[in-house]
Amino acid sequence: MLTSPELKSLVPFTAESLELIENHTAKKCSEEHEDEGLKPSPDLEAGKELPFTYGALPRGAVSEPVEDVDPYYCVKRNTFMVLNRNRVIFRFNAVSIFCTLSPFSSLRRAAIKVLVHPLFRLLILISVLTDSLLMCMNNPPEWISAIENTLLGIYTFEILVKVIARGVWAGSFSFLGDPWNWLDLSVTLFELITRFSPVTTLLMLKAIRTLRILKIIPLNQGLQSVVVTLVQCLKKLLGAIVLTLFFLTVFSLLGMGLFMGNLKHKCLRWPQENENGTLHNKTGIQSYIPERENFYYLESERDALLCGNRTDAGQCPEGYVCVKKGMNPDNGFTSFDNFGWALLAMFRLMTQDYPELLYHQILYASGKVYMIFFVMVSFWFAFYMASLFLGIVTMTYENEKQRKSEKSEDTEPKFQQPGKEHEERMETAEMKTTQIEMRKRSPTSINTTLDILEETSLGHKEEPETSRKKCPQCWYKFAKTCFIWKCSPCWIKLSEFADRIITHPFADLFIVICITLNICFLALKHFPISEELMFLLIIGDLVFIGIYTIEMILKVIALHPYGYFQISWNIFDSLIVFFGLMEILLMNIEGITVSMLYPLRFVKLGKYGPPFKALMRILGNTLVALKDLVLLLFIFVYFSAVFGMNLFGQSYKDCVCRIDQDCQLPRWHMSDFFHAYMNVFRMLCGEWIDTLWDCMEVAGLSWCIPFYMMVILIGNLLILYLFVALVSSFSSYDATMEVSKEAINIQLAMSRIKAGINCVLMKILCKKRTVATETTDQRCDASIKENISVPTLSEVSDTQTFLKYKEKSSGTEKTPVTESESQSLIASPSASETVPIASGESDIENLDNKETRSKSGNGDSKEKMKQSSSSECSTVDIAISEEEEMVYEHEKSKLHKNGYERKSSLGQLSRESRNGKIWKNIRKTCCKIVENSWFECFIGLVTLLSTGTLALEDIYIDQRKTIKILLEYADMIFAYIFILEMLLKWVAYGFKAYFSNNWYKLDFLVVIVFCLSLIGKTREDLNTLASVKFLRGLRVLSQFERMKVVLRALIKTTLPTMGVFLVCLMTWLLFSIIGVHLFAGKFYECIDPTSGERFPVFEVMNKSQCESLVFNESMPWENAKLNFDNVGNSFLSLLQVATFNGWISIMNSAVDSVGVNMQPNFENNLYMYTYFIVFVVFGLFLPLCMLIGVIVSNFNKQKNKQGGSNMFITVKQKKQYRSLKKLLYADSQRPAPRPINKFQGFVFDLVTHRVFNVIVILLICFQATTIMIQNDEQGSQMEAAVYWMNSIFVMLFTLECILKLTAFHCHYFTNAWNVHDFTVVVFSITGLLLPMTIGQYFVPPSLVQLILLSRVVHILRPGKGPKAFYDLMLSLMLSLPALLNISLLIFLVMFIYAIFGMYSFAYVKKEAGINDVSNFETFGSSMLCLFQVTIFSGWDGMLDAIFNSQWSDCDPDKINPGTQVRGDCGSPSVGIFYFVSYILISWLIIVNMYIVVIMEFLSIPSKKKARTLSEDDFKKFFQVWNRFDPDRTQYIDSSKLSDFAASLDPPLFMAKPNKGQLVAMDLPMAAGDRIHCLDILLAFTKRVMGKDERVEKMLSEIESGFLLANPFKITYEPITTTLKRKQEAVSATIIQRAYKSYRLRQNDKNISDIPIKGHDRDDPASKSVHSDKTEEKTSLQTQI
Repeated sequence: MLTSPELKSLVPFTAESLELIENHTAKKCSEEHEDEGLKPSPDLEAGKELPFTYGALPRGAVSEPVEDVDPYYCVKRNTFMVLNRNRVIFRFNAVSIFCTLSPFSSLRRAAIKVLVHPLFRLLILISVLTDSLLMCMNNPPEWISAIENTLLGIYTFEILVKVIARGVWAGSFSFLGDPWNWLDLSVTLFELITRFSPVTTLLMLKAIRTLRILKIIPLNQGLQSVVVTLVQCLKKLLGAIVLTLFFLTVFSLLGMGLFMGNLKHKCLRWPQENENGTLHNKTGIQSYIPERENFYYLESERDALLCGNRTDAGQCPEGYVCVKKGMNPDNGFTSFDNFGWALLAMFRLMTQDYPELLYHQILYASGKVYMIFFVMVSFWFAFYMASLFLGIVTMTYENEKQRKSEKSEDTEPKFQQPGKEHEERMETAEMKTTQIEMRKRSPTSINTTLDILEETSLGHKEEPETSRKKCPQCWYKFAKTCFIWKCSPCWIKLSEFADRIITHPFADLFIVICITLNICFLALKHFPISEELMFLLIIGDLVFIGIYTIEMILKVIALHPYGYFQISWNIFDSLIVFFGLMEILLMNIEGITVSMLYPLRFVKLGKYGPPFKALMRILGNTLVALKDLVLLLFIFVYFSAVFGMNLFGQSYKDCVCRIDQDCQLPRWHMSDFFHAYMNVFRMLCGEWIDTLWDCMEVAGLSWCIPFYMMVILIGNLLILYLFVALVSSFSSYDATMEVSKEAINIQLAMSRIKAGINCVLMKILCKKRTVATETTDQRCDASIKENISVPTLSEVSDTQTFLKYKEKSSGTEKTPVTESESQSLIASPSASETVPIASGESDIENLDNKETRSKSGNGDSKEKMKQSSSSECSTVDIAISEEEEMVYEHEKSKLHKNGYERKSSLGQLSRESRNGKIWKNIRKTCCKIVENSWFECFIGLVTLLSTGTLALEDIYIDQRKTIKILLEYADMIFAYIFILEMLLKWVAYGFKAYFSNNWYKLDFLVVIVFCLSLIGKTREDLNTLASVKFLRGLRVLSQFERMKVVLRALIKTTLPTMGVFLVCLMTWLLFSIIGVHLFAGKFYECIDPTSGERFPVFEVMNKSQCESLVFNESMPWENAKLNFDNVGNSFLSLLQVATFNGWISIMNSAVDSVGVNMQPNFENNLYMYTYFIVFVVFGLFLPLCMLIGVIVSNFNKQKNKQGGSNMFITVKQKKQYRSLKKLLYADSQRPAPRPINKFQGFVFDLVTHRVFNVIVILLICFQATTIMIQNDEQGSQMEAAVYWMNSIFVMLFTLECILKLTAFHCHYFTNAWNVHDFTVVVFSITGLLLPMTIGQYFVPPSLVQLILLSRVVHILRPGKGPKAFYDLMLSLMLSLPALLNISLLIFLVMFIYAIFGMYSFAYVKKEAGINDVSNFETFGSSMLCLFQVTIFSGWDGMLDAIFNSQWSDCDPDKINPGTQVRGDCGSPSVGIFYFVSYILISWLIIVNMYIVVIMEFLSIPSKKKARTLSEDDFKKFFQVWNRFDPDRTQYIDSSKLSDFAASLDPPLFMAKPNKGQLVAMDLPMAAGDRIHCLDILLAFTKRVMGKDERVEKMLSEIESGFLLANPFKITYEPITTTLKRKQEAVSATIIQRAYKSYRLRQNDKNISDIPIKGHDRDDPASKSVHSDKTEEKTSLQTQI
């Protein structure tokens, strides 16, 4: 048999081949390890084409069995191959096992020929597609059943062919060896049963038929490979899935303990005669039965108002009491009454589906304090799980991408290269021929045409091979003859003229201006629009079409049609012109319009924008590479819609009265395919809980929950993988890509315009220049004295800096600013500025200052500065000495040369010198003050206090007079303190240095805010100025380094994305204009003022009929608050669709729209859903991938610039990060010592045994199970059983604590886990005993259970729980410092916006999203609202309430008790700005949070492999060294090296025997066989770290650090090394043994010369000599 994958020719499969296979099968048991090295060849997999290296197929080899050319399958799988005419490989098992015919059977051969024929595969594919289309029909005609029977016959025939050809069970290539055949067989059998048997009422059997759609997957090789990749990804996600279920279980149990039964608390109307009774007695009265009409309902709410007994919970209105009656909200499906419903609620919170409703329900029933629980679940838990899944999917995708690239490089046949080169040569020759032809026909316009053709040829080379479509040669000749025009000289001159026009830079600029104006004209359309403006838009449209037409004609004349249509942008332009002309021709024909294609015109701007072209190229290449994944996603969505329609369609029709009072189908159902498809699309967008409630009402829990979980989990996995692939592709985007010729022309035109304007201005200002020069000269002396008075120390410390100062003072040179300084957020003053500021100043926080200082002075100047300066300020301590006098003399001589010499007396100079000293002393004092650490701490404290006091100014501040007065005085004090600080810094640093620091600019802005707020309080007409005080919170940014670091990082990662952001913005503008064209003026409806519902169409059809039905003074014809009447409203509506908040109502209005001024009708325009589907895909998903991909790219670039460190943490945190990383990467901790006492030793062995830990984990799980089995309606016996079970668990955990205390003694409390266990035991015992002392009413019954439940975190304990959990939690723990810094910034943003919301929306009318829980009345409620907006939920309802600004919606004169503010109206413009800006900022911060965690997760495998050393390792090294070198000679004897290496701690530790490894290190040795400390340290470090440039740099740093720490190191000259010494020893041994052998041979020779009697004595001697020689030879070989 073959043992190597060498090529062999195709050999027919004969009886001899079968005999060889059978012989090999018989010998396989005895030769199990013979062929283990064989692996399958990726080129020869089943379903792929046979490589052409095997030559052409012989005639008899097509559809006939041949020997397998892959040794792996031939040897191990016992297969043969069959090739069809397309060279596709099919494999079959040769050995008959079960119901498998012989390979030489005529029946099997006939079946194989049918199976491998391409038409058979095509027949099956057409049948499956036809069947899939038939399945989506709701009420098919009768003749469809005949087609279905035919298709069933085809499927049955296919199964028979496969069974005969492959056998039932004969290995992996048999019929049952393929899982897809199992699915096919099952579906066919179920379909036969349901079609030809009386059992036709089983709904599930009918729905199983829809699995036939999945048969498309095995018919496509690309889809199969994607499925295999996703299965591998799912395997890697298994640990994350288990961890997610663990956390969901824990949070569900916690929710059960906290909220069980609380959602049944409702406000119930109570009879007036029973008002004297207590509340808890009222609930026990059975005579009063609570009916639905007795509960309190808010307006437009379907569930009764919830309430609670806590002070911060919801309160009932007067006449109602809070009782626990009725069912849970949402038809009883939302509750924490048992584990199942609690788990569903937690899963809903994790997926962020309608979470604001659950928040409000729990906070109404339990209290606002439990918002902490939802913050943990909805934000941190959901965020971490999403990051974890994204990280694993990203890792899987990158590995698969790398594997495919390596595979393509290894398996690409070499013979294909000459073919490709030949094709490229043919294309190049063809292009050259075309150029020559055009050169002959139009020699005057050669340059432009040839340039365009060259660009076209380069563009064709970049296209993939699959996109090239070859045409016959005759077509090329025809094109050259007909479309390269050869005309008269007049035509040639015209072509020249057109060429000069289209290539002129101002031509491109003119077209860009026209496109921009066209976009503005398109965006001006709105409703209602005046006739004059509409006429202007029509005329403008005609003008623009004319301009585009002229441009096209000129380009056709200049380039010829052949060259014109070679460019894709020209084809796009011609289409725009064509559709524009068609619109003009069809303008007067009703029902025909192409106006929706107008917005495509501004896509022309992409030609002039490099980001657009680069992004589109990346997107096109990525989608081509991911076409199979996109197709699989579409198939899954289609299958889910059909499956849901068949499974639940009839149930919706039969049980519709359960979900609708009028017994009409709701908008979201599954009775037909389109509604089912939209339902699945909505689920994949993240909204599923609302439709799940309806599904459970009509079809039950058993079918709905599994179906929904399948769609959500599998669909999100596909979307997640596609998202990761797109982000990974866009992360390769480079903003510095090549610029197109059109963009260069635009830049050239703009530069010419600027040059012209400058020239005109210069001519105008030419006369004024002389006057300005004279004025400057007159002021020269004053400026010189100002510059001389304050030179810095670095400027006068050496000659070079002095010369710089001289040039700067003369005004001839400006201080250079580095690129990093110009881009930095903090532009601190450089050392060359004339400001007395210390070089190490902490306020000027720019790392680039070091570089600037190094340029402004050398090392000598720095030393002089250190020696001469005795304070923190730089120039104050230096008296006016020779340097300053030299500067003054230089300036004086310079002025004398210019003719402006001034005379001064010696007394005047001395007075100025004294004044300068006084001023410098003042600056010195101010500098000392502002640089003092206590002053900085004081300012930081004042900043926090001034910011925190803003939270007290809520709507109740007028009722708290004392606090209000104190706050007013505090504001004044804070303002004076900040003004004083600003003045001190002005004096200390100077204005230039102060205002060159952006953080100080921010402080200056805050001071202005304080002043404005104080001014606003003095006069009532300036009260609006006082509302800007919320900006005071911005000062916190400049006081805390953590926030500075995060803000800098955000700016660095965000600013480079502006080009991509503009592309995304233009995409939204496109959809906005389309939305205006589709829906402008169509969202108006006639509302019944009594019921608040819309009139039906049969009562009111249009606006005129509605106005005739006025029931009161107000107009009932109302517009939707979110509409598409103009581009601004369209943007806001699309934002709500993008965040999936309020998008359902927007889509409902669009689907119901009929026409302008027409009454909407229910689902009148159903297919308008497609507009929103297209927007979600192309306006949300793809732009989101672009933005995140570019942000990831910038993140990686900035991270690489910083040496791979995290840029969201400070320098101090980086040291903590390294310590934390080392601690987390450590394999084990140092255990506690074992006690000497036998009993304690026995207990120690017991508690440290692994079985004991397993028992404890099982007890924790059993305790959690006791909570799972509970429910809200359990009886007293169950409660007693739970009480005793909790008591048993407390006793067992107490026993565990006592045993560990006995075993560990004081070491017990050195472990944080043990401290936690001890605390749990103490609180559990207290929880059991507390009800006995103070009563059970004051102690929650679930207190002990929740305390014991906290021990479940032991499952995550390193070394105790599953290792997979620890590995998955590692990324979160390592990224905690960065996440905490980012969280601080998020909190600050939330704080500022919460204060802003309190000032702007505190008195808004409570409706929609603003209620008693979520409002802006107090700081806590505002933070709750902003938390909802942070997770993109519920902000649509808040904005809807803020939109109430008219008399019909609110009361502007309403009196608010306790305050002077009147009215409850909102401000729509302020509300839009408020929510939109906060959403963008929070989204940006949260995206970076995801990136931090994911990047940390992706770097964990490499960090585990890379071995690093820390400062602690080096400290331990020197501690051990001191034991071996007590005299500190820095040397140890080479004989001690082995013991020294064995005494070190890991990772420098080297276990014995280690002499061989130490010798191999080749350590230098000094006299006396001594080895130096530094040499050992460097060698051991290199052994641990390996060989790398980074390691070499680290070694040099270690050596330099050692030399600095030991300046008196004893110099020595190494005389040898350990390796040389070992070689010398081995050589000496060899020489000695050779000499000994020589002596032995000489002795033997002498003895042989002496005759000896008795040969018996010689035998032992000779044997011994021989044995000695043999041993000597062996030892010599060993030594060598």
